[in-house]
Amino acid sequence: MKVKVKKMFPPGHVRTPSYLRGKIGEVERDLGYFKNPEELAYGLNAHKQKLYRVRFEMNEIWGETCENPSDTVDAEIYEHWLEKV
Repeated sequence: MKVKVKKMFPPGHVRTPSYLRGKIGEVERDLGYFKNPEELAYGLNAHKQKLYRVRFEMNEIWGETCENPSDTVDAEIYEHWLEKV
């Protein structure tokens, strides 16, 4: 499933790398449900959210001029950061 990382820039503790925001990747696997670390960081009663491993091609992240455009990077991203493409 193709997904796009939302272009959110909330203040405070965030686990989603800024360089992946707005980028499109492919869900590599569903990792299950975990308590939201963005809420846990503030001592809140964290809700469980689904966590996905998403694979991005380097050219999606850095553009066609990157050294190895077809190389990939995987990132674990919570569902509230993702939207289906």
